[in-house]
Amino acid sequence: MTLSSATAASPALLVSPTIRRFPNGLTIIAEEMPLEVVNLSLWLGVGSAVESDGINGMAHFLEHMIFKGTHELQVGQFERLIEERGAMANAMTSQDYTQFYITTAPKDFADLAPLQVQLVMTPRLTEGDFERERPVILEEIRRAEDNPRRRAFARSMELVFDRLPYRRPVLGPAAVIENLAVEQMRHFHDTWYQPQNVTAVAVGNLPVEDLIATVADSFEQVQAHRQNGASPALEKLAPPQICELEPPFADIRRAQHDDAALTMARLIMTWRVPGLIDQEKTYGLDVLASILGRGRTSRLVHDLREERQLVASIGCNNMSLAHQGVFTISAKLPVEHLAQVEAAIVEHIRAVTEAPVLPAELRRIQTQLANRFIFANESPSDRSSLYGFYHTLTGEINSAIHYPSTIQQLTEADLLAAAQQYLSPTAYGLVVLQPAQP
Repeated sequence: MTLSSATAASPALLVSPTIRRFPNGLTIIAEEMPLEVVNLSLWLGVGSAVESDGINGMAHFLEHMIFKGTHELQVGQFERLIEERGAMANAMTSQDYTQFYITTAPKDFADLAPLQVQLVMTPRLTEGDFERERPVILEEIRRAEDNPRRRAFARSMELVFDRLPYRRPVLGPAAVIENLAVEQMRHFHDTWYQPQNVTAVAVGNLPVEDLIATVADSFEQVQAHRQNGASPALEKLAPPQICELEPPFADIRRAQHDDAALTMARLIMTWRVPGLIDQEKTYGLDVLASILGRGRTSRLVHDLREERQLVASIGCNNMSLAHQGVFTISAKLPVEHLAQVEAAIVEHIRAVTEAPVLPAELRRIQTQLANRFIFANESPSDRSSLYGFYHTLTGEINSAIHYPSTIQQLTEADLLAAAQQYLSPTAYGLVVLQPAQP
C-alpha cells in the first residue's frame, strides 16, 4: 500500500509528531508521550457551516446518534466497555468540525480504538433511536436558550454575519430539528463521514508505529465492512457551502434586546477579522486581544473593572473560525454604565490604532501567550486537540507547533498595523442585552 509520511518540524518544547497519509485519504497523526495514557481523537471536517438552513443542527444531532451503536455494538455497549476499563469518551460539534475522542490506558488502546472507529464510521442510525434522541436535542436547545451567555453569543453572531453560515446556531433551531428525518441523517453521514474527511490523532505512551498501525487497521476493517454493503459506496465530498467573506463593518451597527432573565446588561462589541484561511493575519490580533482584555493587568480589565469599577467583568477574544474570525470585547455591567463603557472601549481601540504598544507591555504579553499555549498542551488529550484542530481547519500543524515562536517574533509595528487594518473605533458591531424594563 502506498502512503506518505512526514515528521512535523518542531521546537524542543514539543516532541515531533508523525503525520501519515493513506491512499483512502485518511490522515493519522501520532506522537509518543511518556505518560501512562493514550488519547485517540477523530476529527471530521464537518460542522454546522456545511449545513443548509433546512438541516441546520444536523451535524450536532448526528454526533449524539453516533453513540447509539452499530450493527455489531448495541446501544450502551461501547460506554460500558469504556467504563469497565476506566477510560473516558466524549464528543463535540462546532461550526467547522466534529470531534470524537477516547482516553485510555495504553494496554487497552488496541482493544478500544477499533470500537471507537467502528462507532463513528458505521453507526446504525435507526429510526427508533432517531425519534428517541430528538427530544434530547430539543431539550438541549431549550437549555441553551435559557443560558444568558449563550444567548449573548448567538445574538452577536447574528449581527456579525449576514451571509456566512456562522450566523446560525450549531444546535440548530427547534423548528428545524422537529422536522428532520433519519434518512436525511443517513445521507449526511454517508457524505461527510469518509476517510478523506478524517484526521485521526493518537498521542500517548505507545510507540508511534503501534499507534498508527492500530488506527489504520481499524479504518481498514471499517472500509471492508462498508464495501460489503453496510453503507453506500464512498462518493466525492460535496464542497462546503461557504459564500463570499463578509466585508469589515462600514459604520457602527447596533442591536438591542430586552432580556427578562438578566439582572445586569451584556455588551458585546465585534469586528470582522481574518480566519484561519489567512492564519498569518491572526497572530497580531491574538496579541492585541490579550493586551486589551485578558488578565487583571490588561488595559480594559485594569481600567474599567479595577480602577473605575464600571463593569462586573470584561474580556477580549480573537475567535478564529476556519473562513473568517470575530474580534470580540464583551462586558457584564449595570445598564446605567452602557454608554460610558462603550465610549471607554472605543478610546482603548483608538489608542492601539494610533500608537504602538510599549516594548515592555509587548514582551509581557508575548511571554504570557507563549507560556499559556505551552502549559495548555502538556497532556495527550491536549496535544491531540492541538494537532486535530489545526490539521482539520488548515491542513497542516506546523503553524500550531510554532505558535509560541511566531508570537514572540511580532513587533510593535506588526501590532499597530493589525490594529489599524482590522480594529476601527468608528466601525464595529454592538449588541446590547439588557434587563427588560417594567
